[in-house]
Amino acid sequence: MGIKDVISSLMHSNVEQPPRVCKKCNAEISYADYIASLCICPQCGAYFRMRASERLAATIDAGSFQEIDKKLKSKDPIGFPDYAQKLDKAEKVSGLNEGVVCGTAKIDGHDCGLFIMDSAFMMGSMGTVVGEKITRLFEKATSLKIPVIGFITSGGARMQEGIFSLMQMAKVSGAVKRHSEAGLLYIAVLTDPTTGGITASFAMQGDIIIAEPKALIGFAGQRVIEQTTGEKLPAGFQRSEFQLEHGFIDMIEERPRMTYTLAKLLAIHKASEQ
Repeated sequence: MGIKDVISSLMHSNVEQPPRVCKKCNAEISYADYIASLCICPQCGAYFRMRASERLAATIDAGSFQEIDKKLKSKDPIGFPDYAQKLDKAEKVSGLNEGVVCGTAKIDGHDCGLFIMDSAFMMGSMGTVVGEKITRLFEKATSLKIPVIGFITSGGARMQEGIFSLMQMAKVSGAVKRHSEAGLLYIAVLTDPTTGGITASFAMQGDIIIAEPKALIGFAGQRVIEQTTGEKLPAGFQRSEFQLEHGFIDMIEERPRMTYTLAKLLAIHKASEQ
């Protein structure tokens, strides 16, 4: 999808959008310019965190997305204080039922399963519904014999659901493994931030792991690691560039080239199957 298509798709949503302010250089950016630059500051090049709708519009072939399990919503399995209210607030702020959007789509004509985590919903944290939706997507992709692409951002497993959230790590990992055993491709795209139990499970299980520039990628936070080890960590620790240098990821791709790169990888994988 071209930039003009992205702008048209988002600007005609009948929802008036305010200007965006860059946290790095304080530039005020009109929504049209913000979308035209793929949510990158035109002044300093800083990356904003993309919403699921923005990522969809910028990535897939127009009209190809077929969402699945849209109506699934979290409950409060352990009676965590104020959790129900937090869920209601997250819905209103994000416009989503949960922290991930899942479905099938086409990228440059290539079929794929697609999940996009959205940090506007409780920082993209993984509870039972996020885990269930991603698991179902991998199972559907396995039955359809299509690759999966995941755009990942998360603060980790959702503490308000206790052990139920941690169980999702194993459940999703099992679905990823079955998809892999069927000879199918999984591309993980790590965005800022990718942390906690997500990093410890499906974020690192991709056949190909791509990251956006300067994305925070890790398990525990830098301060926690320094306090535990008693050592000062190097500059840029847990950023994409450090992770690439140390073999934690396969490549870094700029956002304007991401769709091209994904399409190329899907084409190579499809050709290898024939």
